[in-house]
Amino acid sequence: MANRRYALIMAGGRGTRFWPRSRKRSAKQVLRFFGERSLIQQAADRLAGVIAPEDIWVLTNGFLQEEIRKQLPQVPKRQIIAEPSQQNTAPCIGLAAKILTDADPNAVLGVFPADHLITKEARFRKFVKAAYKAAETSDVVVLGIQPRWAETGYGYIEFPKGVTPGAMEASPVTSFREKPDEKTANKFLKAGNFFWNAGMFFWRTSTVLDLMRRFQPKTARLLASLPNFQSRKFGSKLAEVYSLCENISVDYALIEKTKTVSGIALDDIGWNDVGSWEAVYDLADKDQNGNASAGEIFTEASRGNYVSAGKPVALVGVENLVIVDTPDALLVANRSRSQDVSKIVKALDAQKREELL
Repeated sequence: MANRRYALIMAGGRGTRFWPRSRKRSAKQVLRFFGERSLIQQAADRLAGVIAPEDIWVLTNGFLQEEIRKQLPQVPKRQIIAEPSQQNTAPCIGLAAKILTDADPNAVLGVFPADHLITKEARFRKFVKAAYKAAETSDVVVLGIQPRWAETGYGYIEFPKGVTPGAMEASPVTSFREKPDEKTANKFLKAGNFFWNAGMFFWRTSTVLDLMRRFQPKTARLLASLPNFQSRKFGSKLAEVYSLCENISVDYALIEKTKTVSGIALDDIGWNDVGSWEAVYDLADKDQNGNASAGEIFTEASRGNYVSAGKPVALVGVENLVIVDTPDALLVANRSRSQDVSKIVKALDAQKREELL
């Protein structure tokens, strides 16, 4: 009997680089940056035709659980689960693997971020189907995004030399590389066989649990202690053990330690991780002076600005700014420093300014 395929959408992040729009109760993944659908709605939409809605699972946090249930009515409510605490991606994926393996020992799981943008969805679905198929006979399958510039903020997947972007067959992964410096990133780009690691993984859930037992034995024991998901005691036991799991990413914990990892080197799928306001600006429509807005703006001698506000905004003699206005907070930042917005959130955390978080 063919292995049954499931999808896990990881949606537990806070999106701190998108403050002040992104807050604990309205984080980046449930916001609408592009069109009428939020990022998590788009993540679920693009699985249509590959994974049935009843086979989609979402792991998020208690602040977002109800909002995501509203936004994804096609996904069974019980399958949109709030993690008791944020423990990074290894416990998150291990938890999903435990739940699914109990119900379906032949389960094959695809793991997807909730907050990325993919504009060429039909092309993407072809790669996803190929990855699920490859995962039925491989330990781990990863997707590599063809790099468009020498990015220092992403990890890289090294494929064999001569790999063909867009081939649907999985190739052995030679190595994983951490975020490089600029010189190394340029070498990767010129080599042609280094691809961005987009955080999308495919594997049998039994494989996930085997790897957890091998490389994360404490977390594996804690997750193994959970009763069946259908049990009334599941929620209370999860609350008891989950915070004791090691807080570590699945890349470090499992994938980079696994000897038999395969990967598919993607060609252009219109991928963007939407990592900051700068990324939103890059993707937005702009006027003749490079200004972009999510509302009405009037400009005079102003260039390269991004504005998101619920009222008309006038710009006079300013350049390369991000301006985001909400009812209780206003952000003004240089576009080149938009990654540093998260530092403001850290400061607010330290000051316990919950009303702004």
